[in-house]
Amino acid sequence: MKRNFWLSDEQFSLIEPHLPYRAAGKRRKDDRRIISGIIHVLQSGCRWQDCPPEYGPSTTVYNRYNRWSQKGIWQYMFAELTAALSGTPEQISIDASHVKAHRCAGGGKGGLLLRPSVAQKEVATPRFMP
Repeated sequence: MKRNFWLSDEQFSLIEPHLPYRAAGKRRKDDRRIISGIIHVLQSGCRWQDCPPEYGPSTTVYNRYNRWSQKGIWQYMFAELTAALSGTPEQISIDASHVKAHRCAGGGKGGLLLRPSVAQKEVATPRFMP
């Protein structure tokens, strides 16, 4: 069984100053656990609902990722960390998105089927016979 991902003290100390302030009201779940859960899901490719319970409720992990994405917090953190680590975004990029396609998504057996459009048919066939 694969071990869970956890941010080290050093890694979290770099991220912590860039986290949004805690709003008044209900206390947030531990940021370190939630961020570790987000990284785990993104690295492993598992579904959000399959996130191990050690990271907290899967809905909390997903909601934090989604809200921070919509507010631009991830982009801000990456920009700040890039500047702090004297790197370029290309050197620090972790984007490895891919989409699985069904085996039928490649098209039919006969290859590409070209059908003339209605406009092409109208030009090619006369409307009346002389």
